[in-house]
Amino acid sequence: MDEKEHIFLLEDDLSFGAVLKSYLEINDFRVTWVDDGKLAIDRFRNGSFSICILDVMLPNVDGFTVGTEIRQMDRSIPILFLTAKSMREDVLKGYQLGADDYITKPFDTEVLIFKLKAILKRHNGSTVKNDDMFSIGSFVFDYKLRTIERESWQQKLSPKEAELLKMLCENQNELLPREAALKKIWGDDGYFTARSMDVYITKLRKFFSGDPSIEIKNIHGSGFLLEVKKMQ
Repeated sequence: MDEKEHIFLLEDDLSFGAVLKSYLEINDFRVTWVDDGKLAIDRFRNGSFSICILDVMLPNVDGFTVGTEIRQMDRSIPILFLTAKSMREDVLKGYQLGADDYITKPFDTEVLIFKLKAILKRHNGSTVKNDDMFSIGSFVFDYKLRTIERESWQQKLSPKEAELLKMLCENQNELLPREAALKKIWGDDGYFTARSMDVYITKLRKFFSGDPSIEIKNIHGSGFLLEVKKMQ
């Protein structure tokens, strides 16, 4: 980055916050760290930031409340919620408040960096592509290694599963025509290969079932759509 992206970090754990701030700075980010939700809004209002990382479980004012107030001031700034909570209702609440992503502790710091860069690329309208790595909700898909990762969980994909998921990712929130996927991956768009692809789609849906923001829709007679929900 020529000009460092400025992160607004809200984390009340002093030891963890100091380590995370240092790690983000080593990875070429600028960081303003606040350790108390009561102070967060004034600090945010008086600064200029590229993205927010908000811990949810805070002793005074929780991260969801801070995120709601930040959204009222700036509807476009990306927000990533950071928390030990992983229950479905909490994940949904984060996305309903307009979160761009959600990561639960403990987490892989390299995954966090990737997520931050992916969010910022989308937000800044960058045309730069990473052909091997994709951010899908709370998951990271590595096409080259054929793996899906989320926190400490990892799923190895078969070659066809990886190819199909890559095509869905490249057309995220847009229709992937059934015939296009069949011809590229199976080399045939006949009845039996179509049934085979349906089985692969079902398996991919199962892999992502832990994140309610992700849905692989069957568009009847046309194809499939990988939808990652986000409040505008």
